[in-house]
Amino acid sequence: MKRILILIMVGVLITCVQPGRADQKAEEILKGIVKIRALIPKDARTAETLGTEREGHGVLIDSKGHILTIGYLISEAETIELTGPDDKKMGATFVGYDYSTGFGLVRANGPIGAEPMKIGESAKIREGEPVLVAGYGGPDAVQVARVISRREFAGYWEYALDDAIFTAPAYASFGGAALIDKDGQLVGIGSLFTQVVLQGIGAIPSNMFVPIDLLKPILNDLMTLGHSREPPKPWLGINSEESHGRIFITKVTVGGPAEKAGLHPDDLVLAVDGKPVKGLGDFYRKMWAVGQAGVDVTLSVLRGAQIQDVTVHSGDRFQFLNLKRQKVL
Repeated sequence: MKRILILIMVGVLITCVQPGRADQKAEEILKGIVKIRALIPKDARTAETLGTEREGHGVLIDSKGHILTIGYLISEAETIELTGPDDKKMGATFVGYDYSTGFGLVRANGPIGAEPMKIGESAKIREGEPVLVAGYGGPDAVQVARVISRREFAGYWEYALDDAIFTAPAYASFGGAALIDKDGQLVGIGSLFTQVVLQGIGAIPSNMFVPIDLLKPILNDLMTLGHSREPPKPWLGINSEESHGRIFITKVTVGGPAEKAGLHPDDLVLAVDGKPVKGLGDFYRKMWAVGQAGVDVTLSVLRGAQIQDVTVHSGDRFQFLNLKRQKVL
């Protein structure tokens, strides 16, 4: 009964189908969503924070077997396994990862047995619109949701999006999940569980999706180079949190640029190259505006009762990780 109800909801939401073909169209669209399981070596740089076994979802986006997912699932993976329609398992090959957006790309080592999902336009998705959130598993893995916010998102790992998509109710298995619009097209990839504060309501559990429009300018680069051809942004190797507009360093990556420069957890960031920072997003934008990876970035930090200027010789995050150690299944 649940399966039938979900198919009905999918069919109602998707307006592009012909009368009488809603269930069939819904089934076809959902077949393009696969399960991703990645195994990461214990000595990988991301193993401590992201684990050595990662599972999530991916979406078939072309006839060549390219699967779009969220990059942290496959970062530094030694082996990648896909599960497709009828629980068919096969290996996959790492293709690329774009740190600016968070998108990851793999290629199936065999035919998926499904039609690629069409790529839509995330710019058309407005607050209040109904959408579908779907993971691997057919109709049982689909949830009807609503877009509750389009706003900036800044993550503690030196990451920011200008216009992220937030949906509710929250979807538990969000990593790599597909965000699907009323036309049955892909408009976002699931990244996080978070909370959005709505005026007059309070904090709402939600998911953050990376808008699909960010993929279009870099997709060919991911397929051919493994990363965007845009100059890499300077990376410091810090985790930061914002409290009342003030930026605190919470962690320094071992072996990263910030550690080498002498930055410490609990340092309070006041300015970048003499320019005061107001919030996490502003901190990143000022840092990235200094230049590309390899540029010196000077942070004014409050440590204890003293203000110090610390100059960090920034690095390239893509080069810091080992993304070429994969074994082909």
